[in-house]
Amino acid sequence: MTKKLSALFLFIFSLGFAQNALPLIPMPKIVEIDKGIFVLNKQTVIQGDASMPEALYLQQAIKQRTGLDLKIVPDNSKANKIKLIQDVDFKSSSDESYRFVIVKKSIAIWATHSEGFFNGIQTLLQLIPSEKNTVIKLPFVLIEDEPKFKWRGMHLDCARHFFPVSFVKKYIDYLAMYKFNTFHWHLTDDQGWRVEIKKYPKLTEVGAWRNGSMTGHYNDQKFDTLRYGGFYTQDQIKEVVAYASQRHITVVPEIEMPGHALAALSAYPEYSCTGGPFEVAKQWGVLEDVFCPKEETFTFLENVLTEVLALFPSVYIHIGGDESPKTRWKSCPHCQALIKENGLKNEHELQSYFIQRIEKFINSKGRKIIGWDEILEGGLAPNAAVMSWRGIEGGITAAKEKHSVVMTPGSHVYFDHYQGEPKNEPIAIGGYTTLEKVYSFNPIPAELNAEEAKYILGAQANVWTEYITTPEHVEYMIMPRMAALSEVLWGTSNPKNYKEFEKRIIKHFDFYDKSGINYSKAIFEVTSAVHPNEKGIAFELKSPNPTGIRYTTDGSEPIISSTSYTKPIIITENSIVKANYFEDGKAKSATIEQAFFINKSTGKKIELVNPPHENYGIGGSFTLVDGMVGNPSKYGRDWLGFSGKDLNATIDLGTIETIYKIKINTLLGEGSWIYFPKEIQFLISADGKKFKSIQTISQKEVAAKGGRIEVNFPKTSAKFVKIIAVNNGIIADGFPGAGSQSWLFVDEISVE
Repeated sequence: MTKKLSALFLFIFSLGFAQNALPLIPMPKIVEIDKGIFVLNKQTVIQGDASMPEALYLQQAIKQRTGLDLKIVPDNSKANKIKLIQDVDFKSSSDESYRFVIVKKSIAIWATHSEGFFNGIQTLLQLIPSEKNTVIKLPFVLIEDEPKFKWRGMHLDCARHFFPVSFVKKYIDYLAMYKFNTFHWHLTDDQGWRVEIKKYPKLTEVGAWRNGSMTGHYNDQKFDTLRYGGFYTQDQIKEVVAYASQRHITVVPEIEMPGHALAALSAYPEYSCTGGPFEVAKQWGVLEDVFCPKEETFTFLENVLTEVLALFPSVYIHIGGDESPKTRWKSCPHCQALIKENGLKNEHELQSYFIQRIEKFINSKGRKIIGWDEILEGGLAPNAAVMSWRGIEGGITAAKEKHSVVMTPGSHVYFDHYQGEPKNEPIAIGGYTTLEKVYSFNPIPAELNAEEAKYILGAQANVWTEYITTPEHVEYMIMPRMAALSEVLWGTSNPKNYKEFEKRIIKHFDFYDKSGINYSKAIFEVTSAVHPNEKGIAFELKSPNPTGIRYTTDGSEPIISSTSYTKPIIITENSIVKANYFEDGKAKSATIEQAFFINKSTGKKIELVNPPHENYGIGGSFTLVDGMVGNPSKYGRDWLGFSGKDLNATIDLGTIETIYKIKINTLLGEGSWIYFPKEIQFLISADGKKFKSIQTISQKEVAAKGGRIEVNFPKTSAKFVKIIAVNNGIIADGFPGAGSQSWLFVDEISVE
């Protein structure tokens, strides 16, 4: 019966319907529209069971949007109606599937499960303008729809900065609007413990409060002295979980272990290796004091998790597992004895032992663990799922080992990264993740075959809040990027047709404005790219409508009468380019500004032995010779980052040149595991084969110069310049990130 109905609808609608870009996000799998109008007015009724949660939700949502207070009726009224039809014959691979039809006298949503009805309702709500009106016209449409991925998630860190229940609920509403089904709630970290545990009251009496916070960027090392904190009572958590459940969203709590535990250890220092005392962390980054794998620690954590499990009915419990330094374990007699007693090779296997102990407990309660990809180190717990954040490699490894995976790589879905020109954005941790980059994400790595790909549950975006202090700032960082991710996870994104998505998301901005949502307008911002050019470099500008771009090259502010952009700007001398996008004679975006410093290496061919990390490789090797000097506090776009690898760069100047000076910049950000190189070697060559050393700068000298290195030498002739910056390697004990690979960040190489 269902298949016959589906075929009939498709046949009837295809007679007059055409695919059209309705402002729907995520775009449904099948959309057909036709000429014809359904009128939604005060006579319209909702036909369904008055006790059905989805019918009540729809009634309330329409009233909130339009002011129309529709009645819910059980019978087949002759009035215009919205019908919620339970269709037991509706065959689908997903409980979230639905069919949606608008014709002259009715709107009908068919589904077999409540999740399907809820998704269909979200589609309907996106078609209804957010304005008080007694008559609303909706186009005839047929939609058949279901998601591709089971895990469509958004994360929120409430440990670094605390957000009230009212905003957490609003955040969940945003997820519902874009058909996400998982809320990953980060509740504990070094900087705060946010969940009430009745057996251990000091977790919130002590661990929920810190006596100051970092201000500005980590590199500034500045702090205030304001007492800061907060926590959620168990009743509040139950309230949030119920609120999410009504919207068919699963709340997955994260209780960090064995690292990121300083807030807990401040309250109960006896579960550390040293015994403390400790205080809740003021600074961001990775700290050395972690849970000690003693029996009393496991008893403590099992008691905590017992209360957590009672609050959260989710199948998965997130136990962290990331960024856990081994410094304390290495010097702890108990830990070393435990390693020997259990035949473990090292502290990494001790972490695996720790995670497996916790997994065994959680499994005994009928639940599963999920953790960050570091839980792969030392051996993966038997039934654990992995969140792959340091790239896609962890996800690939886990899937090949037949473990479930949630992809969340920093390269595409870290929403604490910059999304527009960093100079115009509020301070962020780094990175550069535009709306278009999010939309280009593919959660299934090409390295997996069809069978292995089945272990990819889906993906999520992470919102870490070291630099995000208010609900309004959270909104700014997620909107509109979460809309792009929603379409990726629904399975209907098409990166080649990004411009079509862009048109649809712009239509959502009206709803954001009317709803008071603080969103990023970086989409209107003039963006730029730099390319080699035989005369120097070519500075390309982009915007939704390039004809609206006006620019200057003398540092003055662009106005409507400034030069109109028609083609890439050729830069041959030191310049300051400013550009803006105009509509109807008015500036639509913030002004972008870029200074160029032209030298003998600018725009020249450059080769790298090691590629930069995908998270910090925008522009590739050319970034080092593009004439743009990176801002040390905003290493999002103009720097190259290497994780555990050296910079080995060779520049071809094109012809024999007389040179006497070489410059390079490098960064220090210990909290982000960024360290100065061990040394920097400067070499030159006439033929690109035999290189002569000019000078070697030690790490101590690099530090003394603040990473801004200038090497002067007697005038000499060369065609090739080679720079080797040796990575700091494994981070030493006593430093943030101890035991992990160092990051090396470098930018502009100039030759004079």
